[in-house]
Amino acid sequence: MRTVHVDEIIKNVKEMCIEANHFLSEDVDAALSCAQKSEKSPLGKQILNQLRENLEIAGDDMIPICQDTGMAVVFLEVGQEVHVEGGLLTDAVNEGVRQGYVEGFLRKSVVKDPFIRENTKDNTPAVIHYDIVAGDKVKITVAPKGFGSENMSRVFMLKPADGMQGVKEAILTAVKDAGPNACPPMVVGVGIGGTFEKCALMAKQALTRPLNIRSQIPYVKEMGEELLEQINKSGIGPGGLGGSTTALAVNINTYPTHIAGLPVAINICCHVNRHCVREI
Repeated sequence: MRTVHVDEIIKNVKEMCIEANHFLSEDVDAALSCAQKSEKSPLGKQILNQLRENLEIAGDDMIPICQDTGMAVVFLEVGQEVHVEGGLLTDAVNEGVRQGYVEGFLRKSVVKDPFIRENTKDNTPAVIHYDIVAGDKVKITVAPKGFGSENMSRVFMLKPADGMQGVKEAILTAVKDAGPNACPPMVVGVGIGGTFEKCALMAKQALTRPLNIRSQIPYVKEMGEELLEQINKSGIGPGGLGGSTTALAVNINTYPTHIAGLPVAINICCHVNRHCVREI
């Protein structure tokens, strides 16, 4: 049994909130660089170059890469041989988010109640997902999610008879409807299977998977590549102003489901696709 003090959780979550909001992850940075080289539209290439300039200024001057610093989504993979001491793990994560957003001068966008709309003034509470795994480590993924792209999310409860073609059509419909509102070039996270809530969670998790890592299931890998090609032929382009780069990647997760259903969720993220991963 390994003991982890909540202070270590707080410190890491705080630092990760600041890091994710100021710097692109390596996989997204590489994908954006490739898009700059391959974009066919002069205007699209200009937009991508402006996005790159913005990112460089953000890193050099420690300014957030987007004014919407998001609602903090945190995934925790907790080894079952870990004992957390010093307080509750959930409280520690929220304290890390609070410190990160307050001390990092990040925009606070969370309201206490969905109708009363009073700002919590520290961007808490976070949305936290737990998974108990083997081992004695704690893996933390912090993924601040802006709502320009979050509002473009969709869930389709398809019939099994709709099959793969129905799934593809649902994904393409979601991307088309999102258009420029998701700040393209976008990353498309997809969850297929499970239940209503499971497919949505898988779609969210798919956004945190490195863009250069494809599914190990052959048909899923092929479907992702086909969809990416079709999406980039849509003409939406960088900033929604036309071009050949509408999406940087289509990441798909799947899960067993019920004989009577075929749930599909699409969670779209803008070109920064913020996420930061650490293991302690």
